[in-house]
Amino acid sequence: MDRIIQQLPRFFSPGNISLLLDAAGTTLALTVIGCVSGFLLAFLIVFLRQTPGIWALPLRLLGIAYVEVFRRIPFLVVTYLVLFFIQTFQSDASLFTIAVVAICIYATAYTAEIIRGGFESVARQQIEAATAMNFTRWQTLRGVIIPQSWPVILPPAVAFAVGFIKDTALVSQVGVFELTFRGKELNNGGFSGILVFGTIALIYFGISYPLSRFGRWLESRLASSRSEKPRKRLRTS
Repeated sequence: MDRIIQQLPRFFSPGNISLLLDAAGTTLALTVIGCVSGFLLAFLIVFLRQTPGIWALPLRLLGIAYVEVFRRIPFLVVTYLVLFFIQTFQSDASLFTIAVVAICIYATAYTAEIIRGGFESVARQQIEAATAMNFTRWQTLRGVIIPQSWPVILPPAVAFAVGFIKDTALVSQVGVFELTFRGKELNNGGFSGILVFGTIALIYFGISYPLSRFGRWLESRLASSRSEKPRKRLRTS
């Protein structure tokens, strides 16, 4: 404890604080860019999986295989696979880019299941009605399925992204300068492990807790809006 107290002024120097804030920004950027990109690609995966017709069977199988494979591989293994694959073709590739690609691959597989569950929550009769009205598949998706499935999709998707903030610590294994990597540097520089990683833990909490509260607020907000729609229909009828 005496050692920690002695190190406090030197540890919380302007240089170290700037270093940790920059690492926190990298952690947040990895999560946002990777998960948002993965979320958008997941829509494409689900679209392929639900494409009707014999001609689309290879696309459906490809989408199913992608989701099933990458949901069962640890994220650290995915990161190493992406690292070695990209460096085979481009040895000077940015480690940040490699980490973003790995996160995107992983997030796509997980959020694809969230989106698929949201799409399947829409009543089949409404989709059949849109088909009877000669809606194209894209018109049905944009005008019928997405507006009604959005309240089901968004809360767990936000929860996944918030939870994944902690998993970005694994990209420190390939040398990305995020929070955990900087924590290792400071610890190797002679600072107490309790002081260093206690501070890192508080920063992770400071990032993830407000976002998790936002996710809960969003979930309750969307749930209340869904419950109000049937009431409006009853009043109009």
